[in-house]
Amino acid sequence: MFEVRWHGRGGQGAKTASQFLAEAALEADKYIQAFPEYGPERAGAPIRTYTRIDDAPINVHSPVTNPEAVVVIDHTLLASIDVTEGLGEDGILVVNTADDPKIIRERLNFKKGTVATVDATKISLDTLGIPMPNMPMLGALAKVKPIVPMDSLIERIKHKFLKKIGEEKTNANIEGIKRAYEEIVVG
Repeated sequence: MFEVRWHGRGGQGAKTASQFLAEAALEADKYIQAFPEYGPERAGAPIRTYTRIDDAPINVHSPVTNPEAVVVIDHTLLASIDVTEGLGEDGILVVNTADDPKIIRERLNFKKGTVATVDATKISLDTLGIPMPNMPMLGALAKVKPIVPMDSLIERIKHKFLKKIGEEKTNANIEGIKRAYEEIVVG
């Protein structure tokens, strides 16, 4: 089973990114779970969301405590939350920041696994015109851990977004995913 823990703040789309990853895996005939864990339900409050993907039915119904990957949508959480908690020796940490992965590794004293960074906020500002880094972070995760094919993610985005937000914003989200996929720095 592949498990991802997402850290973000309310309103940044962590829940949506987690759900899109799971739904893209479902279309690839995988078993899935995606669910949030909220503290105070308000914009800006720290939240965690979880994604599980497996080839067999998933019988676990608790938060992810030992993820294979952790995605940090808001880098300011690094100062207040141990985002590496439970991350294994070969774990993957993906952080939305302009900082080099070496700086994040040193700051968190994270000596194991893979650290990857991408400036998803800048990418979302460039593509969407607003700071909504969730879709670029999904693209970044897809690069370091190809859990589902990029084509599946893009089809999921089109399926969910076209009617809801229109073609222009849907294409902007897809561009953000692709840019993060290309711009991620792994260290």
